[in-house]
Amino acid sequence: MRLRDKVAIITGAGQGLGRAYAQRFAREGAKVVIAELNADKGQTVASEVKGHFVRTNVADEASCNQLAAATLDRYGRIDILVNNAAIFSTIKMRPFWEIALAEWDELMSVNVRGVWLAAKAVVPQMRKQGSGRIVNISSGVVLMGRPNYLHYVASKGAVMSMTRAMAKELGEFGINVNAVTPGPVYTEVPRDTVTPEQRETMIRAQSIKRAAAPQDLEGTMVFLCSDDAAFITGQTINVDGGLNFH
Repeated sequence: MRLRDKVAIITGAGQGLGRAYAQRFAREGAKVVIAELNADKGQTVASEVKGHFVRTNVADEASCNQLAAATLDRYGRIDILVNNAAIFSTIKMRPFWEIALAEWDELMSVNVRGVWLAAKAVVPQMRKQGSGRIVNISSGVVLMGRPNYLHYVASKGAVMSMTRAMAKELGEFGINVNAVTPGPVYTEVPRDTVTPEQRETMIRAQSIKRAAAPQDLEGTMVFLCSDDAAFITGQTINVDGGLNFH
């Protein structure tokens, strides 16, 4: 119960790692708000964690503002924001010179602008409270320089950089901002970005030679959102079994 009675918004929590974070936060005592574009998936997870679903498009400022308002209306405060929503599983691998402009812009609108807009929406309440935790989900691809989805790699590099700048701006208000760079994690979400051969190659390159599961990320997320991390901000924690050293 390390997050007892904390109000936590998790974006993109309708599936995959976001869903796992929501389930773990609920077990740790948090009141969880599922911010998800897919209503069916969002409502399902909200029921699983006895939380609250708010249909949210993180790329849209009005939608993010409505998310913050709905959370305050229901719970009266906002303690935690996990910026997890991102376009990833649907990406088709291709050289960067073959990425269409529209695809680049759509991905950036969610993966980069969405992080900014969600943080922008919750910060006024966190400043009012004099406390808050923001965790931005970056990716180990930033450390790897992995080829064939340059827009995704660039977006996650931006998330890491924004985390540091946000931490500098928000520290005086008692708000901590950190990032996590997960390595390859396999969930129920199908994806085309890693072939079976690539998966085995990366596992062999890890210091801990097994595939990562969602629970391998959950503890780090709880720690960063708990009082134990009160003096940690602007940092990036790499959770990948020793695939990359940061």
